[in-house]
Amino acid sequence: MPAVLGLNFHHDTSACLIVDGHIHAAEEERWSGIKHNRTTRKGILTAPTHALDWCLRSAGITVDDIDHVWTPSMRPGPQHGSWASTEQAELAAMLPEPLGRRLKLISHHTAHVLSGYLLSGEEHAAGLVIDAGGSALGMDIATGRERITGYDLSPDSIDRVHQVMPAIAPGPSGPARTHPSLGHFYRNLALRVIPPGDEAEGSMMALAAFGDPDRYYKELRGLVHLGDDGHVHLAAPWGSYDPDTPLRVEGAVWTARAADAKPLGARADLAAAAQRVFAEAVIHVARHLRHLTAARTLVFSGGCALNSHLNGTLAEQSGFENLYVAPAPHDAGTAVGAALYAWNYVLGQPLLPTPEDADWGPLPGSLPDKALSGGYQRVSDLGDRLVPAVAALLADHHVVGWVQGGMEFGPRALGHRSILAHPGRESTKARLNTLKQRADFRPLAPLALAEEADAWFLGDSDPFMNRVVRARHCKSGRMPAVVHHDGTARLQTVSRGHSGVRPLLEEFYRLTGVPVLLNTSLNFKGTPILRTAEQAVDAAVGLGLDALAVEDTLVLAPHVQIDTVLSASTGRDRT
Repeated sequence: MPAVLGLNFHHDTSACLIVDGHIHAAEEERWSGIKHNRTTRKGILTAPTHALDWCLRSAGITVDDIDHVWTPSMRPGPQHGSWASTEQAELAAMLPEPLGRRLKLISHHTAHVLSGYLLSGEEHAAGLVIDAGGSALGMDIATGRERITGYDLSPDSIDRVHQVMPAIAPGPSGPARTHPSLGHFYRNLALRVIPPGDEAEGSMMALAAFGDPDRYYKELRGLVHLGDDGHVHLAAPWGSYDPDTPLRVEGAVWTARAADAKPLGARADLAAAAQRVFAEAVIHVARHLRHLTAARTLVFSGGCALNSHLNGTLAEQSGFENLYVAPAPHDAGTAVGAALYAWNYVLGQPLLPTPEDADWGPLPGSLPDKALSGGYQRVSDLGDRLVPAVAALLADHHVVGWVQGGMEFGPRALGHRSILAHPGRESTKARLNTLKQRADFRPLAPLALAEEADAWFLGDSDPFMNRVVRARHCKSGRMPAVVHHDGTARLQTVSRGHSGVRPLLEEFYRLTGVPVLLNTSLNFKGTPILRTAEQAVDAAVGLGLDALAVEDTLVLAPHVQIDTVLSASTGRDRT
C-alpha cells in the first residue's frame, strides 16, 4: 500500500497524505484558529502537527508506513554554503524521526503548478505560477526568488521554460535590485485602498467593480513595463512588499496608514485601475507561454490565482482554449503538489481522477450533548427528513449553516462548512455582510447545479469557485444576492459527484425552480472556516443564523418552529 506525504511549513501550513490513491489533506489553521496559521515573527516556519496527525489517523497508518516525504523549499539561500541541506535539516528536525529522515525538497513554484496539473486530467499543458515569492533561485542569494514562473508540462517532464528575474540597475550605494512580484504589486496597492481589518486583496477585487478603471489607469500602468518574451518589470518598490512608501497619483498621496481617508469612489477607481493593470500583466505572460509551449490548456496556480476576476479574464483573453485553476492555488496547496509529485513522478503511480470536490479533511463529529445557548433548540436523528426540512427553510429565505461530510481543503467553503441562503433577495446579502462584519460592497458567491448553470450564467466555471462568470440578464433579477455590481458572480458548479450539498441543492431547485444557492463560509470575521460540530453551533448562535444542519441534526433559532418546518418540507410544490 504505497503512501506519500506532502508538507507545507510556510504560512497556510498544511499536510497532504496520499494512500492507495486517496487524498487526506487539511490545513493547520483549522486547529490553531489563526487564519493562514501565520506566526507573529517573520520567517519562522511551523510544522502542520495537527493536520499531519489527522491525516495519519484518517488513513489508518503510522509514520513508519510512509514511503516518501516532500516539502516545498521557502528559505532564502545563505551567501555561501549549501542552502538546500541547511533548510532540509531544519525542517527535518521539526518532524518525527522517520519522516525527517525521508524529507526532500521541491521548489515552491513546482509544487504549486503540480497541485493543478496532476489533477487536471490534461496530458500536455502550460503551467503558470504567480505569487509574492517562492524558492530561492540558484545557489547565490543575489539570484532572487521565484515570482513569475512558466512551465511546459507532460507526464514525462516538468520543464521550467520561463522565469521573470529581478532587474539590476545602478543605485546610490551600488547595484539596486528591482523585484518583479505581481503578488506584492497587487497587495501593495490593496493596502492603500482597503482599511486595516479587512482582507486587503479580496476586498480590493470586490471594490474594483464599482470603479472607473480609466481614471488612474495611465499612472498605474506606468509602474509596469511589459517587455518581449513575457518579461515583466515593476518600478521600485512596487514589486516588493512595501507598506510604507506613499503612492502619489494625480497629486494625491495614498498610504496604508490612511487607506480609509480617501472617498470611497476614489478608492474604487484606484482598485479598478489596479485590477486592470494586474490582469494585463498576467495575460501578457500567459500569451507568451501559449506561443512557447503550443499547449491548448493553461494550468494556473499560486496566490494570484485566488483572484477570481483575473481568472475569468484570463480564460477569455490568454489565447488558451482551456484554463484549469488548481483546486487550492494558495500556499496550502503546495503540500498537495508535493505529495502528487511523489505519487506520480517518484513512485510512478497512475494519475488520480480529476476531483469534483475537495472534501479531503475531517468529519465534523457529533454535536455535544449539552444545552444550547440563546434559546436554540435541537432536533436529532432526522435522517432522510433533513434535506427537505433545510430546503424548506431556505425556500422561505431563512439563513442556514450547513455542515456535512469531510471538511473542504482550501480557502473557500464549497458546501461542507457553509452558510447557505436563497439568492433571490438583495437584503439577504446585506444581512450576511452585517453578520460577518464584511464591507457592504463585497459580493457573496453562488453555487449551482452543474447541468443547469448555463441557463443562468455565461462562461466556464469550476467546482472550486476559482473564477467569475457573467450572470445572464434574463435571470439575474431572480438572484440579486449573488450577482455583483458589474454583473458577475464567482460561481461554484456542483456536480453529481459532490457529496456535501448536491442533494440539498436538488431539493431547493424542486421547491423554487432556482438551481442556485447563496454560499459563504461558516466562520467569524478574521477566523478560519470552522472544523467541528461544536464550533459550528457556537458560530450559528454567535452569528444569529436561523438554523444549522450538522449531519442529520438540525439546530433552530427560537423564532423557527420545527413542526412548521417539517410540515412545509413535505407539502411544497415547485414554483
